[in-house]
Amino acid sequence: MPYPAKLTPALILHEAGRLLDEGGEDALNMRPLAAALGVQASSLYHHFADREALKRALEDETALALGAALQRAGEALPPRRALQATCQAYLDFARTYPQRYGLLLAPRPPAVGLPGPGKDLWNAVLDRVSALSGVPDDTDGTVALWAFLHGFVVLERSGLFGLSGPQRGFEAGLAALLDGMECRKAAPAHGGNLA
Repeated sequence: MPYPAKLTPALILHEAGRLLDEGGEDALNMRPLAAALGVQASSLYHHFADREALKRALEDETALALGAALQRAGEALPPRRALQATCQAYLDFARTYPQRYGLLLAPRPPAVGLPGPGKDLWNAVLDRVSALSGVPDDTDGTVALWAFLHGFVVLERSGLFGLSGPQRGFEAGLAALLDGMECRKAAPAHGGNLA
């Protein structure tokens, strides 16, 4: 029996995203997904080889969506405000789509420099950091910022901030990072000995 013509990868990913959002990664299985789409599970395998392939496609889609949100957030703003807006958009995305955000953090073999949505997401943040710090390809600053953002998201999600919440810790930490980036831009370049 041929698989339904109406079934497309985009439709499958849309429904898989809904299942993921509602039930977490455990809900992301081929049989419930097929049932939600009104097809046989075997129909899904014409588009995705297995559950892992489906998860990778959802991860790519999530990276694209987060990247687009970060780009929109800082458009046409000066570097510091653009980076502040980018960080707020990151936090908002992680809060709004916690299950999808979790897909971005799944353990995987290193894919250094491989093109794709994950690399594009990295480059979007790297460009904003470099614009503020004045350091071309500012990987150090980008790693520090991303570690701060992710750490805040994890602490918030785990409830470790307690009943008092994070207070203004996010703003204080972000300001310190951005101040440090701006200081790097203002610092004169030193060649050779400092003596």
